[in-house]
Amino acid sequence: MNSTSFKLGITETFPCNYLPEKQERLLIAVDDRLQNNQSYSWLMTQGFRRSGDQSYRPHCPDCNACQSIRINVANFKPSKSQKKTIKRNQACVIKYSDHLKDSYYPLYEQYINTCHSDGSMFPATYQQFKSFLSSNLTEQFFIETWNKQEDGSLELICVAVTDKLINGLSAVYTFFHPKYQRQSLGVNSILSQIALCQEKQVPYLYLGYQIDDCKKMNYKNRYFPYERFINGQWQLFEKSSTDREFDK
Repeated sequence: MNSTSFKLGITETFPCNYLPEKQERLLIAVDDRLQNNQSYSWLMTQGFRRSGDQSYRPHCPDCNACQSIRINVANFKPSKSQKKTIKRNQACVIKYSDHLKDSYYPLYEQYINTCHSDGSMFPATYQQFKSFLSSNLTEQFFIETWNKQEDGSLELICVAVTDKLINGLSAVYTFFHPKYQRQSLGVNSILSQIALCQEKQVPYLYLGYQIDDCKKMNYKNRYFPYERFINGQWQLFEKSSTDREFDK
């Protein structure tokens, strides 16, 4: 596919949600021919991301801090800290759903209003929940993490929204119960998605945008090896001696 043959739109500039001193602008895939799984999968290889049914890519006038990142899952090996996270959550029960359930909303609302009260998504609404997480572009599934209570009942504590692509999976969004924050449920969800990619023998797990200068978004570069979309090309990053020393 060739990007020059499709109609794309561009937004006005607006204050960046991640770097307050910067201005943000987005390139939007508006062409009807791009509204399907095959095209969406191709757009992901071109550094795009989705929110609801809208595929976009940062196209900022004086900044390129947002870089699309994907994990090369065939060669991925968990770090010591990631192995600890897997062990910490091994008693949890994992279930899968093929649709966005209304029963997820209270967990989503609590997560947004507690953990992201300073962000653009606050306060959470049901309409926002539905429009942001559901999509007609591709098939989705939802990884549910349940915690077993003392009385034997199960409590839903985390949901990882995942898109199916032709060449992998896309980790769209993860939300969890704030009281279980120490269990590193976001990390555990990514590790679960990597394992699913390996099981399905697809090459990549897409994680969205890595932003080195934004604390809340600077966490996706800990899954080696990974690739970043820089100047129109995917560039490979492997674990360095410094990274290995940090993980001890």
